[in-house]
Amino acid sequence: MASLLATGIDFTVSWLLFRIGGAPYLLAGALGTVTGGICHFLISRNWVFQSREKSWSGQVFRYLMVWLGNLGLNISVLFLLTRYAGMNFLLAKIVVAVGIAVFYNYVLQKRFVFNK
Repeated sequence: MASLLATGIDFTVSWLLFRIGGAPYLLAGALGTVTGGICHFLISRNWVFQSREKSWSGQVFRYLMVWLGNLGLNISVLFLLTRYAGMNFLLAKIVVAVGIAVFYNYVLQKRFVFNK
């Protein structure tokens, strides 16, 4: 649920910036990812993993490390799929988001970010 909500926010922001705001697709994708990432941290910390760690600073730092990797992967693969595979922006964003969420984000957040 947390990932779906954060992804919904990510896609909504990306779509609004790209289609309505006229932003370049990589910028729209990056800003959507940032917005979704903030939402996901807050939901994950308080609901999904029910973190008991009092200090947010350690978790925020670990989350940022994982999230920066997430952002780099999102933008890189989005670029490759749209530029070289000729995939539609929103379809590429879906493929990228699902793949990275399953094989990168969840694993690292469960074992590294919120495992204290």
